[in-house]
Amino acid sequence: MDLTVRVKPGSSKGPLVEPAGPGELTVYLNERAVDGAANDALVKVLAKHLGVSKSRVEIVRGHTSRVKQVRIGD
Repeated sequence: MDLTVRVKPGSSKGPLVEPAGPGELTVYLNERAVDGAANDALVKVLAKHLGVSKSRVEIVRGHTSRVKQVRIGD
């Protein structure tokens, strides 16, 4: 399953996952986008939200962007 995820790093609302449309999520994170901290937090938050292990969550595209393509593996 592939998802489009809009990330809001450094947010006081986080961690929070909100639906944004079919196959799209908005994720608010407390962590700032420094040294990959926001990407690591995104994987952790999505894994918990979707009920899967962190190893099944992969950022496919957009490592340095706020809009990311994320693949949830089998």
